[in-house]
Amino acid sequence: MLMRSGRRVSPILIPAAVLLALLGLHFHLQQRGWSSAVRQSITRPPAAEIVVASLRSEDTFWVHRHLPDWTHSVYVVDDPSAEFTVPKNKGREAMVYLSHIIDNYYTLAPATIFAHASRFAWHNDDPDYDALPTLRNLKLGYVQSVGYVNLRCIWVLGCPVEIRPHIDAAADLGHGSAADGRELTTKQIFKQAFEELMPGVEVPREVGVSCCSQFAVSREAVHSRPREDYVRWRNWLLQTPLADDLSGRVLEYMWHIIFGKEAVFCPSAAECYCNLYGLCDLRCEEDKCDGRYVLPQYSTLPEGWPRVGWSGEERNFTGPG
Repeated sequence: MLMRSGRRVSPILIPAAVLLALLGLHFHLQQRGWSSAVRQSITRPPAAEIVVASLRSEDTFWVHRHLPDWTHSVYVVDDPSAEFTVPKNKGREAMVYLSHIIDNYYTLAPATIFAHASRFAWHNDDPDYDALPTLRNLKLGYVQSVGYVNLRCIWVLGCPVEIRPHIDAAADLGHGSAADGRELTTKQIFKQAFEELMPGVEVPREVGVSCCSQFAVSREAVHSRPREDYVRWRNWLLQTPLADDLSGRVLEYMWHIIFGKEAVFCPSAAECYCNLYGLCDLRCEEDKCDGRYVLPQYSTLPEGWPRVGWSGEERNFTGPG
């Protein structure tokens, strides 16, 4: 007797085979979707980048430890071999900020935060003078919608008006001292510096913005000016005979103008805290809100801060270490 060339498949096995095939297809599609999501997460640019101006002596580990979702560009201005550095240590943080924009103009994140190296500093707009809560709570969507924000909402120092260029102007800009022998101030040199930095642009009658050169900008705000402008401003920093503190402070009172705001940019404290940090239930006056910031007597915080206070007392600091 001849053997049959094939065995007859049981009708019961057909639905099972179809089900297995469908399960296999479903798993394959899931894997493809997962792989696609992974690829997108790898190639999608981060929502924000923080650019930090630092010295070798400053501890910036807190940036990497507590802000893991952002890209970190920590510049070390006095270390030519650092991963991120500057052509010359001149002009304070302004040299870092301009160098970063110039070098990354075409690859900027949707929002860039420009900040100082010290987590705890007198100018940080926080009850503990801690930069971390402000950075963690920063509303990036709001930054992108308005283009530029100052990280300080409190008006002291700089608002409502800090400089009246036409009134404050002094002669002898190039020598770093006034004609009567006194040291020049930012107010005195601002008019001529503005004319050098912004040729053809009318010098404003008044300039006001809260200090102290820590802010966030959208990619679109940076791109509202050509890269060549930032190169020209950095060249000015490199070539000016002004002392570092003066040249850096000139830019401190110009960043908001550079990124499209009026020369006097002092939003109400309540509006600023709510829009920028989600703190919308504060008791506020136009220039300040209760419990947010007190201008310290000294610009250097006491040793042991934030756990040790001005008089050596223990403070109930509950933030992360």
